[in-house]
Amino acid sequence: MKLNYEQVKSIATGAEIIEESREGFCFSRFTEEQNVLYKNRTEDCYIRSLSTAGIKLCFKTDSQTLFMKVRTSPGSSRKYFSVDVYVNDESVGCINNFSACTMPRKYIATELVLGEYEKTFELWDGMKIVTVYLPWSTDTVIEEISIDDGAVIQPIKRPKTLLAFGDSITQGYDALQSSMTYVARLARALDADETNKGIGGEMFFPELAASREGFVPDYVTVAYGVNDWSHRTRDEFELNCREFFRELSNNYPNSKKFVITPIWTALHKEKRPTGKFGELDGIIRSCVEDESITVISGTDLVPHDTGLFADLEVHPNDKGFEHYFENLLWQMTWRTEFIPQTMHTLVKCERF
Repeated sequence: MKLNYEQVKSIATGAEIIEESREGFCFSRFTEEQNVLYKNRTEDCYIRSLSTAGIKLCFKTDSQTLFMKVRTSPGSSRKYFSVDVYVNDESVGCINNFSACTMPRKYIATELVLGEYEKTFELWDGMKIVTVYLPWSTDTVIEEISIDDGAVIQPIKRPKTLLAFGDSITQGYDALQSSMTYVARLARALDADETNKGIGGEMFFPELAASREGFVPDYVTVAYGVNDWSHRTRDEFELNCREFFRELSNNYPNSKKFVITPIWTALHKEKRPTGKFGELDGIIRSCVEDESITVISGTDLVPHDTGLFADLEVHPNDKGFEHYFENLLWQMTWRTEFIPQTMHTLVKCERF
């Protein structure tokens, strides 16, 4: 049984716009207003805004199989992608373009083919919750999604919502599995539907924060700074950072808001237009005027080990994201009153 537009729309989360075209089902994680903002921003940011980061299909079904046919095109500077399928929050397989080859340790520039891919997934017996994670790295069209004829399909919406702003690391660089980014892991732990506004290469962009979403999130995370460090003077950094937080507070006064300062990078000894890397945490803290915003030090999240970074410098790999998520959740837990579904032990990180 092929799912139709209304069925796909009902089970999709993290997408502001869902359309059906001759190619299939198309998704955008940005509103119409935000899409206009990115069409007028840099070409790289616009292409990355097309990715399906954070977009999922989630439904209850008694179907024993799931068939998916997807078409991928650029949505980042990376050529690899993964469509991950989970049953009751356990992985049952994926569609990707890299499992047939040996990925090097520094795999970010690996040349792989995008385009059309398909697969049939064997699901468990009985009723279960199926979650499909679309790729963070590509613009992804679902050409077909089918379940067994006569099978039940019921939309599943999580009780909470998570809105994530950030740069490439928030978008997902460089997790091989789309379900392994820190935002995807955090959403699972919080039992929340994720809306991911991460854009590779992005900086504090007040106009984005001013563009209100169509929902009020329970949690908001913000993680910018490294690109500002490289491309803005200190005065420019502070101006945009401060204005971003003002707009965020105006739009979401009652949401639990968290700012994550930049995680460690192997480039930390370099001096960029903003100044020294070690000064970024203090600059960002000084720009947070809303006392309801919790600032979390990024240097405490990922151990200072290049082996945890896909490019050996800036972007975490799957293991690096595991540290990022576990330590972020721990910090969010002990610094606020909310209690998530799961608790994790802080992994101590050496400070540089």
